[in-house]
Amino acid sequence: MVRKFDFLIIGSGVAGMSYALQVAEAGKGKVALVCKTSIEEANTAKAQGGIASVTNLEVDDFEKHIKDTLIAGDYISDRRAVEQVVKGAPEGIRRLVQWGVNFDKKEDGQFDLHREGGHSEFRILHHADDTGFEIQRGLIEAVRRHPNITLLENHFAVEIITQHHLGVEVTRRTPDIECFGAYVLDPDTHKIDTVLSRVTVLATGGCGAVYATTTNPNIATGDGIAMAYRAKATVQDMEFIQFHPTALFHPGETHPAYLITEAMRGYGGILRLPNGEEFMQKYDKRLSLAPRDIVARAIDKEMKKHGIDHVCLDVTHKPAEETRRHFPNIYAKCLSIGIDITKEYIPVAPCAHYLCGGIKVDLNACSSIRRLYAIGECSCTGLHGGNRLASNSLIEAVVYAEAAAKHSLEHVGEYEFNTAVPEWNDEGTLSNEEKVLIAQDVREVGQVMSSYVGIVRSDLRLKRAWTRLDLLYEETEELFKRVKATRDICELRNMINVGYLITRQAMERKESRGLHYTINYPKHAYDQK
Repeated sequence: MVRKFDFLIIGSGVAGMSYALQVAEAGKGKVALVCKTSIEEANTAKAQGGIASVTNLEVDDFEKHIKDTLIAGDYISDRRAVEQVVKGAPEGIRRLVQWGVNFDKKEDGQFDLHREGGHSEFRILHHADDTGFEIQRGLIEAVRRHPNITLLENHFAVEIITQHHLGVEVTRRTPDIECFGAYVLDPDTHKIDTVLSRVTVLATGGCGAVYATTTNPNIATGDGIAMAYRAKATVQDMEFIQFHPTALFHPGETHPAYLITEAMRGYGGILRLPNGEEFMQKYDKRLSLAPRDIVARAIDKEMKKHGIDHVCLDVTHKPAEETRRHFPNIYAKCLSIGIDITKEYIPVAPCAHYLCGGIKVDLNACSSIRRLYAIGECSCTGLHGGNRLASNSLIEAVVYAEAAAKHSLEHVGEYEFNTAVPEWNDEGTLSNEEKVLIAQDVREVGQVMSSYVGIVRSDLRLKRAWTRLDLLYEETEELFKRVKATRDICELRNMINVGYLITRQAMERKESRGLHYTINYPKHAYDQK
């Protein structure tokens, strides 16, 4: 089956929905929003802490936010991208509010601002401790109301379509690679449809599910990055995987692990060993409010040193009623497993959280492939550099969605549908035995990545990961060629591709920088002379 849309958006988090609403409102063509599962399931909904924007001009300004972002990024952020996001943030917030998103306010009507690790001022807008969920809720209602958006839930994008599918040999040196749409698996027919588009936008989120433990939902398998990489797009900075220092330690809940927001440390939470001893003073003068990479490495070191599987976050010294009011969901979650956070420590441990790299894009969110945009966590804008500043990700998605919408609306009239694209060859079958192998390989990818490409790395660990991923790649590609494409095997392919990219780009960086820490090169390149 062949379908045609002027704008094809793959992914339904804050980035994809923001973009969809803006191009739909412009009325320049048909818009399709492809969701891998339901529209409700996205990384956006898991973001508890908040969204960063300069709003209190009495004490804060753009230059402070820019400086905080550059420091957190270990000075390898693209300053142009940082300025674009920081200066575009207030307008992005205004647009979210216009679409129906609610942020907490004080009695005087001003935003109730939080402060998080790495921020020099209170500039985090929030909705209790479920900000991402509230943003997702507001945008979903706006998307469902819009008559010009076709919502394709439970549809899975298998590949983006380029000249390669027309029989042209495409390499990384091929000039003017062009995207004509995507092959998309329809859950009702179990067939792969050819979806042609004038403009294609990847908003597929992150890749935390390639690790054994992550705050991301199971669907975060790096699909957009893998598809773009196979289509020969430029992918950059994949070595910079942010490990959130404080996921709730609760064996059995690993995909996703429950996130204990950064805001809880901003509120006054103190990191301790299970015996009550503080330890952050040994690592950073900012103590528990140091940037995430420093806190995660400190916790990792303390856990290895003491042979323990978690540390603790303590808010028992704070007023109980205030804690329950500020963090109602965290309070309820911990209570459900027998922990009253107003009286007891919260067991926490680091786990894979956020990807700072991805599909390389310019200030208009254009990838290196013509007619293909990337926004949100799957993109590498240059904002984050070596490490993401807390709560910058949601606002980056909103600001770059606007940049992509503006640019694509200006150029969509220049593009035609390519009707020469062939339909997908879906011969083959998948046996139950092969399904078992796929499930086992998914687990193996997680074990390899967590063991060898985690918070602390080494040349030996990375080489081991490379060798095992290479073997999995060969086996999976051979299987993919002879079976009918299903979501399971496509996700496994994508996870292996993304694991390979993280590992390879980690091997190429011969220094410790930002989130990439290796015992073989413990200093910055400029410190190693």
